[in-house]
Amino acid sequence: MTNPTDHLLRYRPWKGELNPPAYASVAMARSSLRLLFRRKIFWALYALALMIFFFFFYGQYLVVWIQLLTANQTVTFGAMPVRVGELTKFLDKLNLNGSPHTFGNFIWFEGYITMIVLALAGAVLVGNDFQHGSLPFYLSKPIGRRHYVLGKMLGIGAFINLLTTVPALLLFLQAGLLYDWQTYYTDNVLLLLGILAYGLLLTVVLSLLLVATAVWVRRTVPLIMIWSGLFVLCRTVAGFLVEAQNFSPLWRLIDLWNDLYLIGLWLMRADVESAKLGPNPQPWQAALVVGGLCAICLLYLRKRIQAIEIVS
Repeated sequence: MTNPTDHLLRYRPWKGELNPPAYASVAMARSSLRLLFRRKIFWALYALALMIFFFFFYGQYLVVWIQLLTANQTVTFGAMPVRVGELTKFLDKLNLNGSPHTFGNFIWFEGYITMIVLALAGAVLVGNDFQHGSLPFYLSKPIGRRHYVLGKMLGIGAFINLLTTVPALLLFLQAGLLYDWQTYYTDNVLLLLGILAYGLLLTVVLSLLLVATAVWVRRTVPLIMIWSGLFVLCRTVAGFLVEAQNFSPLWRLIDLWNDLYLIGLWLMRADVESAKLGPNPQPWQAALVVGGLCAICLLYLRKRIQAIEIVS
């Protein structure tokens, strides 16, 4: 006799709409976001990043308020009398005036939190696929290796933009409301495009570098150590060689975050000399280093992922 459940054991063709393999990248990016959003440590680090944002956010309000006062007037700040002129000198170092340096400084300080978040994200989103053997399962589906890399880069890029580009756009919107908004928005269209281009640069470079590093080391602790070396140790060594030993400014090219910062200032039409960074290489030299690093990451990923055996 025919069992009522026999039709469940037979092959049933897919009756829905078939999407191209490129949609798999979006699905992997979506699952990556869900996976990281479930971790409490991510929200703790994101809250820390928001503190930097609010410092710049209210700092712009403070600068406008100070401009309405005389430089010799004394105000009460935190139950302490502070001369307005001294407070202005401190705020001038951060350029909280809606200029390109405002957004460059903001993204610069967000880099410390971004480094920690990306190190954790790389081990969770990419390293676990190699450690637990999930990558052969992905590649056994009708998707290519480039779709896997693209999906992971999209997921990582979303975190980068949540920490840098989106808050920077909010600061741009706030600056226009504090000043003459019609004039500010009209005169700073190129600045807005530069902020978006800077965010795209960070998304491509950092996500590609993170995927390559996570494929290499896979585990969280070694990944954090490598990223600390890239963004902390290299910066310290570069500053020591250039400032203490009076070596060529080209030695600052080993500081990747500084390279991205110089390119970002150029994209936002900012004067690198007025950034008070000390001796630095030219933005085109930093672009060559960043481009070479991206090429190395692409070649490594191509070789490493092609070595994965796939069972169809």
